[in-house]
Amino acid sequence: MSSDDDVRGAVRAWLAEHWDPARDRAGWLAAVVDAGYAVPRWPRAANGRDLPDAQARIVEAEFARAGAPGSGQDRTNLWANTLLSHGTAELRERLLRPLLENRVRMCLLYSEPGAGSDLAGVRTSAVLDGTEYVVEGQKVWTSNAAGADYGMLLARTDPTAPKHRGLSFFFLPMDQPGVQVRPLRQITGEAHFNEVFLTGVRVPASNMLGEPGQGWRVLLTALAYERVALGQANLGAMTRANGRAEADLVELARRHGRDGDVLLRRDIARVVALRSVNRWNNQRAQAQAEQGSSSPLASLGKLAMSRIVHETGRVQSAIVGPQALLEGPDHPDGDDANFASMNAYFTSIGGGTDQIQRNIIGERLLGLPREPEIDRDVPFQDVRHS
Repeated sequence: MSSDDDVRGAVRAWLAEHWDPARDRAGWLAAVVDAGYAVPRWPRAANGRDLPDAQARIVEAEFARAGAPGSGQDRTNLWANTLLSHGTAELRERLLRPLLENRVRMCLLYSEPGAGSDLAGVRTSAVLDGTEYVVEGQKVWTSNAAGADYGMLLARTDPTAPKHRGLSFFFLPMDQPGVQVRPLRQITGEAHFNEVFLTGVRVPASNMLGEPGQGWRVLLTALAYERVALGQANLGAMTRANGRAEADLVELARRHGRDGDVLLRRDIARVVALRSVNRWNNQRAQAQAEQGSSSPLASLGKLAMSRIVHETGRVQSAIVGPQALLEGPDHPDGDDANFASMNAYFTSIGGGTDQIQRNIIGERLLGLPREPEIDRDVPFQDVRHS
């Protein structure tokens, strides 16, 4: 086994030889995958380097130091990690590398108008017809649906089974008749989310992840990776679509002459401390996820990031004062604070609501009694729906 210094030296040498900021992104990502640095924790047979977590983080740190993208996808690429864990050999062969090279656009087809917090209650159906499943239903709050090549679909394949055991999980091709996408306008004026209508849509049976009826197990894996990513850095809630970076609270306070304010200094220190603790927690959650566990620690990180994002928006607003009521390019700091405060609510909903995370933490981390579920063992077709 190579030492940490050997790994660091090898990565630096490889980057010095291959990295060029002017290089086209597609060619660069292909090179990173070839070198095994895109997913350094994965086995070599899956384009990885089979490194332990500590050395994989050395790889990521060197890429970050050089300003080179593409590494660490074994922690952050929700689609590829779920496919590696549960996809068939044929599906992995077809899609795994394109996902790592960002040549396949994806979306999540989970939530429904009547099944958001309780995803086990989804009613979108998938009925086997020869070698394909025919899908009927509606999804909502779907990011990137309009441009996606595939959607990770949770659908009900057996209505006679209890709600958690009658679900299956698919990679659904989005470019086909019967897929209708409608944007949903947010309070910030953006439209990151969509509602998706599925009418007579077909998905090959070979695009199923896991076995029929095991979709809930696959979903837990996908949610764990999603929550690790969201808990680590919820860029959607802390940055704008135009690429403006997260506000540096210390620099912001200095610019507005508020860096001597004792209360603001305390609030900024609290945000910085929360970010540090959450980063360590996410490292623990990632380590458990790599062992095949859908760690409840990911829920702790997701809930913590929700608090961090809300606190960051609140502190930004406190620093800029009345400017936080203004928007537009003439008032950039106020515009950012205003946006951060409004968009923070996305983090409290996306990837599982704050309330759901608290339930998971209470039951699976603290050992508190589970909430009663009178319909848990009832065939889904017999469950009463409003």
